[in-house]
Amino acid sequence: MELDLTGMHKLAAEQGIDAETLDAALAEALRLAYLKTPHAAKHARVELDERAGSFTVWAADEIPGTPTEDNPHPAPTLGEEYDDTPKDFGRLAAATARQVITMLFRRAEDDKVFGAFSGQKGKLVTGVVQQDAKDSSNVHVAVGDVEAILPRREQVPGEHYRHGERLRVYVVNVGRGLKGAEITVSRSHPELVRRLFEREVPELVSGAVSIMAIAREAGARTKIAVRANTEGVNPKGALIGPGGARVRAVMENLGQEKIDIVDYSDDPAKFVASALSPAIATDVQVISEKNKTAVAFIHDDQLSLAIGKEGQNARLAAKLTGWKIGIESTEAHAKKLSEQAGE
Repeated sequence: MELDLTGMHKLAAEQGIDAETLDAALAEALRLAYLKTPHAAKHARVELDERAGSFTVWAADEIPGTPTEDNPHPAPTLGEEYDDTPKDFGRLAAATARQVITMLFRRAEDDKVFGAFSGQKGKLVTGVVQQDAKDSSNVHVAVGDVEAILPRREQVPGEHYRHGERLRVYVVNVGRGLKGAEITVSRSHPELVRRLFEREVPELVSGAVSIMAIAREAGARTKIAVRANTEGVNPKGALIGPGGARVRAVMENLGQEKIDIVDYSDDPAKFVASALSPAIATDVQVISEKNKTAVAFIHDDQLSLAIGKEGQNARLAAKLTGWKIGIESTEAHAKKLSEQAGE
């Protein structure tokens, strides 16, 4: 049966697919197609001949074994192979060949995409928003020749993504899905903020300053804890930049989101006090290091600042430090201690 193997090998080579891979896939697909034809033999193999531009289906019938006293149920053996290529197999063979080539080409393309992006996980990339009417819940972002997905769960509440808009996104995952390579990106991930600062702050790249923790409520506010690794370096100043230029450049990529930069400390009490900024804690008492619970004492006039709108500042401070933080009035606590002393 005729089959333009030379032409197919040429097409495959252009896509980086070797002839052996194509032949193996094609032979197996033709064998399976043959088995679906009427009166097909149970045992068959397909032999491809590139020079002749043809293929042959070689079949073999089972020959029942002769039972013996020692082996009453012998396994059948295969008889001599014979050419069982169906005469009207040409159209089905051509369709099968097209399917195999399409499948291999798609797989090769997916491998290219996967290979190109496998090292991009955890990095910041810039893409262009592409709207897809068939997929209204997700935003499609073209990154070079590849289309990444910005799922609803990774979008920032209140952000609107316009077709053609350039967007910086964080690569969350690169994997293989049912439809091929899948690249998932995020605008709400806390690490997006880290990567944006790394673009603006040379001290982060050099290691003179480290971001120790990030707590983020995307679209509203982010808290960052920083530490200096080199003597004489002001970690908060490095991230803020001259005249606030560096932090402002990051905020331009985050819309209306506010950023608090605080000092990290290995001392839990100091770290908790710092995390509650812009409120100033007069004291922090560690209740339990095992359970990571602490109480911060704040002046009455700064209690609302420490708690924040709808509890946001206190919530982010707890997330940043990993501690459960109780907030109490400094004045009320002093009065309580005074009363106890009087008793």
